[in-house]
This record gives sequence, C-alpha cells and structure tokens, in this order.
Amino acid sequence: MDIVNFLTSYWFVIVLVLIVFSGLFTVNQGYIGVITMFGRYRRIVRPGLNFKIPILEIVAKRVSIQNRSVELEFQGVTQDQANVYFKAMLLYSVQNADEDTIKKVAFKFVSDRDLMQALIKTIEGNVRSFVATKKQAEVLGLRREIVQYVKIEVDQTLEDWGYHLQDLQINDITFDKLILDSMSKVVASNNLKAAAENEGQALLITKTKQAEADGNSIKISAEAEKEAARLRGQGVALFRKEVAAGMSEAAEQMKQANLDTNVILFSMWTEAIKNFAEYGKGNVIFLDGSADGMENTMKQIQALMVKHAGTSDVK
Repeated sequence: MDIVNFLTSYWFVIVLVLIVFSGLFTVNQGYIGVITMFGRYRRIVRPGLNFKIPILEIVAKRVSIQNRSVELEFQGVTQDQANVYFKAMLLYSVQNADEDTIKKVAFKFVSDRDLMQALIKTIEGNVRSFVATKKQAEVLGLRREIVQYVKIEVDQTLEDWGYHLQDLQINDITFDKLILDSMSKVVASNNLKAAAENEGQALLITKTKQAEADGNSIKISAEAEKEAARLRGQGVALFRKEVAAGMSEAAEQMKQANLDTNVILFSMWTEAIKNFAEYGKGNVIFLDGSADGMENTMKQIQALMVKHAGTSDVK
C-alpha cells in the first residue's frame, strides 16, 4: 500500500512538474507574443522567457515588429489613355509595440496573406488614381509626387490596421513599346533642334566676331594709311621746299658770279638721268636724249622755277 501511495505521489509530482514547465515559453527578439484564454485576448508578452497558465492560456500569435518589404508590379492608365507599368518596393512595419497596436495587428486580419493582399491593393489603387489625372509626358517626372500622394492617402488606413508605411520606392516606370518609340523620336528631334539652334548661335557669334575683327582691322589700316599719307605728303612738301630753296640759292650765287643759270638746270638733268639708271632696277624708261628734248625739259624746269619764285615773292 505504501508503495502504491509512493508511486502515485511520484507520478503526481512528475505530472505537476511537466504541467508547470509546459507553461514556459520564449518569444524571439523582434516579436511580441499575443496570449489568449478560451479564445479571448488576454495580454501580450515581450521577447525572452515567459510563463503562461498551462492548458488555459495559449500563444495565439507572434507579431513581428521588424520592418518588412514587398515588391509590387502593377499597371495604371494615364489621362490620355496610355498604359503605364510600375515596379515598386514597399517598406512597412508595425507602428509601435504598445498593447493597443499589437491587438490591432493580431486580430484585424485573419492571416498575414490577407493583410498583404489588402495592403498591396490599397497602394496600387492610390497610385492608379493619381496617374489617371496626369498625362503620359508628366508621369516620368512625378516619382516623388506619387510617393508623397500615396503616403498621405494610405497613412490613415494603415494606422487603423496598426501599421505604418516606412517608404515607397518607385523603381521603374515604363510604357508600351509604341509609346516608348515615339517618346524616343520626340527626344531625338528635340535634341537635334537644340543642337541646330546652338550651332546657329555659335556660327552667328563667330561671324559677328569675325566681322568686328575685320572692321577693326580695316579701320586701323585706314587710320595707319591716312597717317602715312599725311607724313609722306609732309615729307614731299619739305623735300620740294628744300629743293626750291637750294635751287634759288644756287641761282642767286650763279648770278652774282655772272654765270649762266642754265648750268644748274643742265646739272639737274644729268643727275636725274643718273638716278634713273641707278635705281631703275631693270625697268625700261624712255627719255628723249636729243638736243631738242633736253631744251624742252630745260624750259619746263625754268617755268617751274619762275612760278615758284613768283609764289615766294607773293608770300
């Protein structure tokens, strides 16, 4: 009898210990445990070793509070009836680890699959509604605006579910092949137009600068030629003045010596012929070397001297 009582007590203790140990469980880091009793929410437990009432309490769910991501691929239609294809990455998480938030997350949806489906459809619907108000030419430059619009529209809905939209990245926006080809042609034609305009402007600037340079060069050359002509004129005038003065002085001396002034003219004539021969550089010069020719030349020189003398007397 004592042995039976001992064995009964032994097994009772063993069963009791097993029951107590069955109430021990762990929750991994990054998760929050949800405890229910008789199917009704009771409490939440934090990461680490925890205890629940054996048999009565069960761990209904382990809710992840880590960030989660999902890739999306969907299609929208613009205001001008162009198909737009999106590839996006959605990053979301539980709002916080508060008890009320965890209760929403644990019991708002039957499973994570239902949550994911509702979340994806909500995002896609908001993107489509935004794109439907824009034209195809505008969509490519509206990545940031699309993200901001979606965040504003879905934040309240996700908050009711206990979640928060961390980020939405629009990774790729494409159109039908025909539209892409036409857009490429438009871009190419715009580039050609811009290149032609730039080339025309560059050519205009080059021609303008060249014309300005030519004009300045002509102006400078004209000024230099004007100055050179003035100096040459002054030189010729001074030369003639000195020649006339020298001839007048020589003629005066010849008169005082009772000599014929024609000797001066003859000397000038011979000096001129000598100068022609020295500096002609092979050029052919025709001179009348006869006595009549020399006499005519003498008369012309005398006439010039008389004219010059008369002018000097007037002055």
